[in-house]
Amino acid sequence: MVIKVYISGMSGNKEVKKRQQRVTMIMDSKHIEYTVIDITEPGQEGEKDFMQTNAQHKGCTISDPNPRHALPPQLFNDTEYCGDYDDFDMANEVDNLEVFLKLAAPAAPEPEHKNGDETTAPPATGDDDNATTAAAEDEDENKENKTEDNNGAGAGDGAEAEGANEDEISSKLVDTDDPMLAEQEQEE
Repeated sequence: MVIKVYISGMSGNKEVKKRQQRVTMIMDSKHIEYTVIDITEPGQEGEKDFMQTNAQHKGCTISDPNPRHALPPQLFNDTEYCGDYDDFDMANEVDNLEVFLKLAAPAAPEPEHKNGDETTAPPATGDDDNATTAAAEDEDENKENKTEDNNGAGAGDGAEAEGANEDEISSKLVDTDDPMLAEQEQEE
C-alpha cells in the first residue's frame, strides 16, 4: 500500500500551493510514508489522467468554486481514492487520518453495558469509595469554615463582632470628603 499525493509543481494558484504544502507537512509530521506525484512533470501525463478520471471530488477553491477538472492535491491509496484537500483536512481535524488514508480499519464503537433500560458504569473499587468519602468530608469541613467566617464570629460573641463592623463602617464614612455623611455620622 502506497499513499500517493498528486500535486502540481507549477500551479499559479496560491491556494492550491498552500494546500499541497500543508498536506505534505502534515504527512511528514505524522510519519506517514507517501509518494508525491507531480502531474506537471514531463512523462506524468498518464498519472494526470488517472487522477482526473478517478478523483471523486474536484478540490474546489475560493478562486475556482467549480473547476472543470480535479485540482490537486488529491490523495489515493494505491489506486483507491481517499479524497481531496477538504476531506484530508477534516480527517486530520477529527484525528482520523489513518482511516481516511485507508491505512487502518474504522474504530468499532465501544459496547455499552446495559441492565434493562439503564446504562451501567463499570464496578467501582474500594479505593474509589474511600477517596470519594474523604473528598466529601473535606468539602463539608470547608463549608463549615466559610460559614463561620461569614458570620463574623470566631473570637468573642456575635454582639462584639457586630459592634466592630459598625465601628469600621463609621470610620470609613468619616474619612470621606462628603460633608453630608460627616454630619450624619456626628449626629449618631
